[in-house]
Order: sequence, then C-alpha cells, then structure tokens
Amino acid sequence: GGIVLQLANLSTLWAEAQVFTSQMYRIPRGALATVEVPGIAEPIRGNIEFANPEVPTETRINLLRIVVPNNGNKLRPGMSAIVKVQTASRHSLTLPTDAIIREANAAIVWVQTGKNQFKSRMVTTGLENDGLTEIQAGLTPGDIVVVSGTYLLHSEYKFKRGSDPMAGHNH
Repeated sequence: GGIVLQLANLSTLWAEAQVFTSQMYRIPRGALATVEVPGIAEPIRGNIEFANPEVPTETRINLLRIVVPNNGNKLRPGMSAIVKVQTASRHSLTLPTDAIIREANAAIVWVQTGKNQFKSRMVTTGLENDGLTEIQAGLTPGDIVVVSGTYLLHSEYKFKRGSDPMAGHNH
C-alpha cells in the first residue's frame, strides 16, 4: 500500500526570496518583511527565519526564508509573491523618480531659477524605493525642483537649443 491521503498544516508558510549577496549584510535575521501576493488585497507581514550563509558562485544570489502566517488560508504553496524587507532607515533628500532624467551616465533634474526660468543640474542618485529616488549630491536646501513635466521641459530645451543641456558641465 501507498499513501492515500496526506494532510498538511498550512496555517504558517514560508515565503522564499532571492537576494544579491552584496545586499545580504543589510538584512539581519529576524528582520521584518512584507509579502505582497497578487490577488490578496492586504500585504502580509512576516519575519526572516533563515538566510542561506552559502554564497553560490555561479549566481551570487542568496535565499531568504520568511515565516508568513496564513490567516484565512488564502495562501497556497507555490504562489508568486513580492517580498520587501525593512532594513535600516535613514533620512535623506528624495525626489519622485520621474523628476530625474537619465541620459548616458548622468542623472539630471531641472531647478527653477526665476519666474518661468529653469536650469538643468546634474545630481548624484542613491537608493530607489516606492517611486522615490535618493539625491546624494547636486541639490541644496531650498532648491525648487520640477517634478511634473520634466521630460517635456528637457525635450523642448534640446529641441530649441539643439544641444546637450549639460554641455559645459564637468562629467
């Protein structure tokens, strides 16, 4: 005889996520993670139970395992999910990602210099998350940055001037 029926306790499941080895140092065991599953309205919170200490040389991607409560038995093994891990937070200047023009190796924003006058400025960007991008250098407190219509402004400038708005800047 073989197994006719096997019961499984699905009240708690694992969500497995892949993380680049270069980011593993930022994720402590026990850290809070948010699991978003398509078709389930509310994100599910869990904690990281396991981070694979072995570094796979061919991929440089490590496995994280998050313990997730399965309230209402909405989750099933094998479902796809997006996992977000809370790491150390920091206070920094951010802009909507759409406010930043990326050309070649440059990140450019448009700053208001007077009434209906704007100037392009090169910035150094950092982390991106939830539609926001960290600005590490290039702006000062009080700068008024164009956050809507940036690509239109940039395109119009290039069309009228026929040149690179960053010409003359040290790259």
